[in-house]
Amino acid sequence: MLTLFKGLWRDAPRSPIAEMPRKAPLLLAIIASLAIGAALPGLVAKMRGSAPADSGAGSQQTASPAAPEGLIKLSPEQIDAAKIGVAKAGPGVLKRQITVPATVKPDPDHLARVAAKVSGVVAEMRKKLGDDVAKGETIAVIDSREVADAKSEYLAALANYELQSQLFQREKGLFEKKITAEQLFLKAKATFTEAKLRLDLSRGKLAALDLSENEMTALANQPIARLREKEIRAPIKGRVIERLTNLGQPVTPESQIYVLADLSEVEAELAVPVANLASVRVGQPVVVKGADGRAFEGAVRVVNALITPETRTGHVVASFKNPDYAIHPGVLLNAEIALEQSPAKVVAPRAAVQLIHNEPTVFVRVKNGFEKRVVELGDGDEGSVEIVKGLSPGETIAVDNSFVLKAEAGKSEIPEE
Repeated sequence: MLTLFKGLWRDAPRSPIAEMPRKAPLLLAIIASLAIGAALPGLVAKMRGSAPADSGAGSQQTASPAAPEGLIKLSPEQIDAAKIGVAKAGPGVLKRQITVPATVKPDPDHLARVAAKVSGVVAEMRKKLGDDVAKGETIAVIDSREVADAKSEYLAALANYELQSQLFQREKGLFEKKITAEQLFLKAKATFTEAKLRLDLSRGKLAALDLSENEMTALANQPIARLREKEIRAPIKGRVIERLTNLGQPVTPESQIYVLADLSEVEAELAVPVANLASVRVGQPVVVKGADGRAFEGAVRVVNALITPETRTGHVVASFKNPDYAIHPGVLLNAEIALEQSPAKVVAPRAAVQLIHNEPTVFVRVKNGFEKRVVELGDGDEGSVEIVKGLSPGETIAVDNSFVLKAEAGKSEIPEE
């Protein structure tokens, strides 16, 4: 009986109290999990309710408000450092133009080839190559027997004229007083008229030798040694561009001594392609740039109908003012011929327009930097373009180094991680 009871006790299920020492850790873990699960919804709700307030307070203390879209914030120092140039957009003129080669030469209307006009020998050359001369200034002296004979003939005719004039006046007075016969009076009159004619002929010969009235008047008091001298005077104001004789060189009336040019006005021969020749008109503006980069404005003066066979180009001549002689004859330059001109309300340099996302964009100067603005373009020429929409006259835009602003605008579009 006792043995049976011990077997039953051993096989019977044990009570929870008996098993508690062994299962106590497991029960504690289950109880803790249930407690945390019951408290978790409340904690999450509390955190959700307080998070916006906490994050808002922190952002106000550590970050500034975000910049408006399209604004590139730059200080004046940064703008100067980047060498961003600005200018005001406003009305302008768009030009359709072509660029052609041009050869500069003196204007034929301001060119003088000075000839000796007499036979003789060069006695003096008073000007050197490149010297400036004034109109009427003596630039050379010719020693000429021809001039000496003409001056001597004039002096003799002048002396005879003065004598015959006195005799005629005497005979005229006597004839009026009925003292002398009419035949003597008429003979004195004929002799006086002949003397006057010889004087006029001698004066004409001196005038043909380029002697002025003042020179003729001074001949009576001129030393005999100077009767052989013929002074060569400058016919125009200008500069010596050629010196064609030397001292002691024999010359003829056709011999050239100097070539003078008034370079205050020059002309350029333009080689215009046949395709554009029909658009070129007399009076159209032409611009050439000198070696120093200066621009000189002129106009088309002649459009030749003949075509140069070798180059298949038309011959066009334009004239330019050259007051300080900055354009030198003989140089090769590029000339811009304005074929058409059209006014526009708002014009901007092409360098001011950047293409961003395939849209033409300009950068308008504002208080804190530059504002990116999409615009609509109209007609344009090589240097400028019309702004049809998006920009008002008088607004200041970036015209130099605007690609720097394009790069900055691209940085602002990169999303932050």
